[in-house]
Amino acid sequence: MHNATRTRTIGNRQVGAVGLGAMPMSVAGHMPDEDQSIRTLLAALEADVTLIDTADAYTPSHDDVGHNERLVARALARWGGDAGTVLVATKGGHTRTPGGGWSVNGDPSYLKEACERSLKALGVESIGLYQHHRPDPKVPYAETIGALKDLHDAGKIQMAGISNADPEQIRLAHDILGERLVSVQNEYSPRFRSSEPEIDVCAELGLAFLPWSPLGGIGRTGELSQRDAFIEIAEARGVSPQRVCLAWELARSPVVIPIPGASRPETIVDSLAAADLELSEEELARLG
Repeated sequence: MHNATRTRTIGNRQVGAVGLGAMPMSVAGHMPDEDQSIRTLLAALEADVTLIDTADAYTPSHDDVGHNERLVARALARWGGDAGTVLVATKGGHTRTPGGGWSVNGDPSYLKEACERSLKALGVESIGLYQHHRPDPKVPYAETIGALKDLHDAGKIQMAGISNADPEQIRLAHDILGERLVSVQNEYSPRFRSSEPEIDVCAELGLAFLPWSPLGGIGRTGELSQRDAFIEIAEARGVSPQRVCLAWELARSPVVIPIPGASRPETIVDSLAAADLELSEEELARLG
C-alpha cells in the first residue's frame, strides 16, 4: 500500500498518519522555553495532530520526572478543541539518574507506581496508550508485561504498548496481553533500518508501529540532507527532505505511524504534511 492515507489505526482508535513526539521540548540544553513548547503543541493540534507521544522520563532533570507530560497536559488544557479526540501516549519503565543519565526498572510494582504518577502528571483518570519504555535485563519480560495487563484490567490504561522490543518480545507481549496490546515503538529512520523485522511482525499481528527518531534523532536531521536520493526527490517535489523521509516511512507499511519530534511550530506543521505526499513506485525504489 503506497497511497498516503490520512488516518491510521492504533487499537480501536483512528489517528492521523503522522503524530508528534514531544520529547525535544524536555531535553536539557536543547529545550525551548515553555511558551514556545506550548505554541508548538497548539500548532500541532490546530493542524489536526491526533497522536502525541510523551514519557515520564522526558525531563531535563532527574528530580523533575513528568516534565514533558505536564507540558502536554497544559497545552491540551489551553487548546480550544476537544481533547478527547487526541490520543496521548506515554511510557514508563525508564528512569533518570543524576547528571542526565538513564536507567531502567522493569519491576511490576515500579511500573504501577510510574503509571500512577503519569495519571497525575497528565491530569487524567485513564491513560489512552501506556507503553513499557525499555526492557529491563534484570526482570523477566513476561513479569513486566504482566503489570501492563493488570493496569489495563484495573482501568488505569485504555490500551497497552511496548517500546524498544525485538520480534520475540513483541510475540511474547502479544501472547500475554492479547487485544490489549496495540503498538510497538522502536527506532526507525533512513539511517536506522534494523527494525524492519519488527515492522513485519507488527503488520502480521495487526499492531501499530510507531517509529521514534523517524528523522534520525535530535540534532541529526542535517544528516538526512546528505542522503542524495532524499534531497533530490525533495527538491524535485518542492518539499523538505524531512517530509519525503516521513512519506517514505508511511509507504513502508499501513501499520507505520511516525512520531517526529518537534520543538518549533513550523517543523511539526511541515512534518504533518507528509500524510499528503504520495511517493511514486520509482521514487520509493530510489530511496531503497
